Amino acid sequence: MPRFFTDTLSGDRASLTGEDAAHISRSLRLKPGEEIDLCDGKGMDYHCRILTVGDPVELEILSRCSSESEPRVRLVLYQACPKGDKMELIIQKAVELGAFAVVPVLTDRCISRPDGKSMAKKLVRYQKIAEEAAKQSGRGIIPEVRSLLTLKQAAETYEGKGIVFYEKGGERLQNLITGEEETVSLFVGSEGGFAPEEIDELTEKGVLPATLGKRILRCETAPLCGLSVVLSLTGDI
Repeated sequence: MPRFFTDTLSGDRASLTGEDAAHISRSLRLKPGEEIDLCDGKGMDYHCRILTVGDPVELEILSRCSSESEPRVRLVLYQACPKGDKMELIIQKAVELGAFAVVPVLTDRCISRPDGKSMAKKLVRYQKIAEEAAKQSGRGIIPEVRSLLTLKQAAETYEGKGIVFYEKGGERLQNLITGEEETVSLFVGSEGGFAPEEIDELTEKGVLPATLGKRILRCETAPLCGLSVVLSLTGDI
């Protein structure tokens, strides 16, 4: 069932415009009378019938219900900036898995060091990737890709239980996740990992070092592995 996000909802009517309207009429070639699913981006799903095709696409809301696709635990990924387009892959897959938000972080060993202007452009693309991944995976929200932070800023503002994946050791996630957490913040390094003093800085703020096993994972593999394990431990996978 095609799925779209919109905030244009009123009573038993809804509408889609722009790229979504064009996708319905030109790519999917849907006709009046056919049905699609909408989400308001706040966790509510709407099953709709198409009334008219064009720009806007007008829809009749047939039923509504709370989205069943959102994890119980809010997972916030603090990802040190990797080089190339690896961040795009990380954002896409993290959203598919169930991340609530992704926060790019600048650390000592980041090879990629975007300035404010280039980061602003990247964030527009990153948010678009998050939106497309949310549509594809049937999410009830569009996760936010937040503004770039320094590690110090991230350590001072992270939410819930903080966990940092460290290749030089730490507790197994099974020993850190109780299943009762409402929010978990996961810190993942770039290609060079975290410097020892950065781990000290995080642990001083209550962030717990964790291991993902005896193998060294790439910076684009570690966050997806960590998210999956936490979701499994909290009963969401």
